Amino acid sequence: MEVTAAMVKELREITGAGMMDCKKALAECNGDMDASVEWLREKGIAKSAKKESRIAAEGLANIYIKDNKAVILEVNSETDFVSKNEEFTGMIDTIGSYILDSDAKDLESVLKINTLEGTIEDLIVAKTAKIGEKLSLRRVEVVEKSDDEVFGSYLHMGGKIAVLTVLKGADEAVAKDVAMQAAAMRPSYVFISDVPDDVVESERKIQKELAMSEGKPADIALKMVEGRIKKFYKEICLAEQQFIKDGDMSVSEYVKKNNGEIISMIRYEVGEGMEKRNDNFAEEVMNQVKGN
Repeated sequence: MEVTAAMVKELREITGAGMMDCKKALAECNGDMDASVEWLREKGIAKSAKKESRIAAEGLANIYIKDNKAVILEVNSETDFVSKNEEFTGMIDTIGSYILDSDAKDLESVLKINTLEGTIEDLIVAKTAKIGEKLSLRRVEVVEKSDDEVFGSYLHMGGKIAVLTVLKGADEAVAKDVAMQAAAMRPSYVFISDVPDDVVESERKIQKELAMSEGKPADIALKMVEGRIKKFYKEICLAEQQFIKDGDMSVSEYVKKNNGEIISMIRYEVGEGMEKRNDNFAEEVMNQVKGN
């Protein structure tokens, strides 16, 4: 079957692949458009496999809410440039909307959700081939609330930090204030009861050694340690933190003042805990120019 320019153009629009790749795919598949798309996807898998060893610690986090269900996710790329790419942001929106309309609860099941472009995993592979960087859905959480609860969502720096809160009794404005607090003050936990015993004991040991090194008597050192542990809780627990909009009360006091209580909080900061790229960008460009 003859491969026409119109067929090549159509396949390029569907896949975003190069003209020669589209022409070859159509020739290999005897002009069958669906088979050609699949052929290019398979080639995309081969191309993206070469990118698996690259570091993808940039990207965006986002939040999607529909009725009593919310999704918070983080999608990574290799460079910050890609986070401003419409292909990339559109892919994230597509993933978020499909999760909202599915029964998926975890990352493994999310990747298997079927879309118009294959599974979500297939979609990410295809976009990896098209955009030219390693892309990955790093993490996702699905949160459901009751009718007497509200979501609070906040994105900072266009999605470099995303916070999703659930409050009971209060309104969305209060829930958003709590989300903004978490974005700014980086709490690791919501309540004191959430802090693991080993984390507390490690901090207590450090503070005891500091107090003893200051030459304090044992009984005074013990009181100092307990005082510093309380301060430690106020730094790492959202409910105990000083409310940034009113330093005379804690976050939990602010929420209670507005007839509410904190139920949960999820905070994503893009790339946290991941190895970062440390490339010399100018050198990388020159190497590409030279064909290295």
